This record gives sequence, structure tokens and C-alpha cells, in this order.
Amino acid sequence: MDSFVEELGEERGQSFAEDETEDVSTVTAVNIPPPGIYLPLLPKYLRYPKTTGRKPSEFQKVKEDCLNSIQEALLQSQWQRAAELMISYVESLENTTKEKQLAAPEEIWRIGTEILQHHPRSNIDEINQFADRMKNLGVKKYLKVSLEHVFHLLCNGFLDEAYQNLVLAESWRYGEQTVAQEEDLKLVQGYRALLDYLKWLKKKTDLLKLDENSYAVSSIQQDMHSFYRQARVGFKQIIKTPGVWDPFVKCYVDMLEHYEEYEEMRKVLDEYAYNSKFPANPNAHVFYYQFLKRRGEPRKVQISALRVLHELVPSHELMLEFFIMLKKSKKIKNQKLRLEVIFEVLDFAGWKENIKAWRYLAKQIVEILQNSGKQLDWLKKEWGSRKDWWPAFHFSHYLAKTNWHENKGLACEKVLVAGILLGKDCKYFRYIVRQGCKAKKKKFKMLRRFVKEHSWIKERLE
Repeated sequence: MDSFVEELGEERGQSFAEDETEDVSTVTAVNIPPPGIYLPLLPKYLRYPKTTGRKPSEFQKVKEDCLNSIQEALLQSQWQRAAELMISYVESLENTTKEKQLAAPEEIWRIGTEILQHHPRSNIDEINQFADRMKNLGVKKYLKVSLEHVFHLLCNGFLDEAYQNLVLAESWRYGEQTVAQEEDLKLVQGYRALLDYLKWLKKKTDLLKLDENSYAVSSIQQDMHSFYRQARVGFKQIIKTPGVWDPFVKCYVDMLEHYEEYEEMRKVLDEYAYNSKFPANPNAHVFYYQFLKRRGEPRKVQISALRVLHELVPSHELMLEFFIMLKKSKKIKNQKLRLEVIFEVLDFAGWKENIKAWRYLAKQIVEILQNSGKQLDWLKKEWGSRKDWWPAFHFSHYLAKTNWHENKGLACEKVLVAGILLGKDCKYFRYIVRQGCKAKKKKFKMLRRFVKEHSWIKERLE
């Protein structure tokens, strides 16, 4: 493996004018037919090598076959075979076109990293050595290589080493390349801030274990504040860039809340949720709503936040909370929205067996009936778009038997909805009521009577 790492790390930017026939003999010794399988992680221009101008030589064909064989070995987790092929492939890059010479560092980096991170005989020292050489070999990818190296260190528990690599990457400067990699630099700063947050969190945990009068309290608080200041700089840099930054936002907000900087919290979360330059992100609205709820903000403001979440993800777990909040509102439009919310929740398979959701729908239907049918148009509108598929989705005879035997509580909530929307001849309603009457439960006789009295509803809904 040592020789393998040395071969991968050699810089190939000097002489590419050696005799072509010698290289052909080197690569053909591999003697492996092209499998036609390409590595998904490689950029497109690496997956399908192209030659422009003159017809590709036999050498070029063999080189491409070698690359294809490496990709096949990676997909099949044949790390030793991939390593051996890689040595031959690196040698073949010495005699190639200018375009391929420019792409060579990235090819070596991506394939070599994949092999080293999975090869059973590789170790962290070899990976560090390879990463350092790749950073210097391809300065155009310096920060990307640094980030991938950091991720590998983090996955293997080397937090301190990862932090040091992030600090070095953050201070890296290389003329115009520094400006060209500005977006990657923000990522480096963000992940360094994330590790500062972890250090801060550990100190916070240690602080909670100490007595208030302990001499160590002041020292730990100072360390925490130092980590907080460092992390804050990195978090602010990455969060102001349009994107999805949920882990960074959550950590930053946690620190701000600890120091009771509520106005800054509001500003960060509001910007993250409502800035039109950012992609639509349901979690951003969840974070903002949770903040409003913790701060005891007016119900109107909380409803506004959940309304946007409902538009983005009508099946979100917070929709039942949204339903209850709307129920407390006296506005007619909110009562109408309440019915829409509960119907849309039950459109999704993940909610089919949620007892609370069916209970809420059943209660609102009863409310509508008790309101002299003034809100019947709302019910007609919601049922109109579902009457063709809800019967099979929710109210089949099979589901009736399954619900009754496995979850009687669910069946008891669904049966009223089935009876009102589909009438007393609905298979689900008939089966559940019959089983309930056999069990001598009085409420099923009352239920049958209630549905019979309101049998006219089914005609009005059609």
C-alpha cells in the first residue's frame, strides 16, 4: 500500500512526451475487457472519456478500458483490484492530451480517495498523506479536497484532526484560486463553526454537572463564550448564502437562545424561512414556528407560520397542532381551512391509521351537521375531489375487517365518517356496525340511528 500511495501522489504536470508504445505494453498487461459500467460519483466528462479531432489511438482505447475496469471494481467493492489497476492508470496519464492532463488530478483524487477509504489495508496516515498531496496537486480543488478529507476524519472519530484541517483550509490563499473557491470557503467556515458548537455543547454539559459555587464555573463559562464567538462568525457567513442549511441554523439558534439573544434569533429564523432567494424549505418554517411557540407569541402569528408549512407539506406531523389552533379561532376562513387541513392529512398513507386525525374529522363533520348545514358546501367541496378514490383507500370491506380485529379504536372513529359520507349502505359502515352490535355496545345502535337520520347528507354531497 505504501508504494500505491506514492504512485497516486506523484505530480504528473511535467513531461508527457514519452514513447507511446511502452505505455501501451504497460497497460495492456492488465488484459481486462471493458465492462461498460461507469462510476456514478464521477463527473460526466470523466465517465465517458471523449477524444476530439483525430481518431483515438489504440493507447487511448486501452486507457479508457482501464478506467472502466477501475470503475467496475469500485462498484463491486473490489478494492485491491481497483488499487492495482489505478497504478497502471496513473502511469498511462503521462502520455495523453492536454485536456486529459488538466482533468488528471481530479481523476486521481476521486478514484484514489474512494479506494483508500474502503481498502481493508489502508490506514489514516496513508489517507492523510494522500489528501495532502492531492491538495497541492490540484489547487483548483483545494478546498473540496480539504472538505472531503475532513468528512472522512469526522466519520472515523478524529475530531481534533478534522478541526485543524478546517482551520488550515480557512486560512488558505492562492491568488485568483482563492476567489474562485469562495463558495467552498464558506462551507469550510460553516463546518469549522459546527465543530466549535460541539466544543461549546460539551462545555455546557460539563457546566451543568458542576455546583454553582464551584471554582471551575467561571473558567468553563469563558471557554463557552470563546467557542460561541468563533462559531458565530462561521454560522453567519454560511447562513446568509441562499441554500438549505438546517444543521447550521439549528446549532446557531441553540447558542443564541442560551445567551437570550431573542431578537437575533427571530431575525435569523425569519430570514431563513421567508427570504425569496432561499429555496422552499419546510424545516425553516418548523424552526420559526417552534421559536414562536417557545416565546409565547400570539396565536395569529403562529397560525401564519403553520399556514405556509401546510402549503409546502400538507402531511406534516404539525398539521394536527395546526388543526387545533384553527379550531380556537373565531374566523370563518380558519374554520373552513381546518376542514381542508384534516382532509388533506388523511389523503396520505402515513396517516391512514391515525386515530386522532379520524376523531378530529368526525367531530368537525358533526359540528357542520349541528350547524343546520350552513357549512355543508365546505364538506361538499372537500368530498367532491375524493369521492372517487377514498372509498377504496379508506373504506373497503377488507379494511373494515382489518381495523376491527387489529385496532377497534380506529374503526370506531372511522365508521361515523364512512356512514355520513357514503351512507348506511357503505361496506365499511355496515361491517363495523354489525360487529359492534354483536359485541352489545350501545353506542353503535346510536350511531346507526344518527347516520339514518342524516341519510340526506349523502345526496347533498353528490
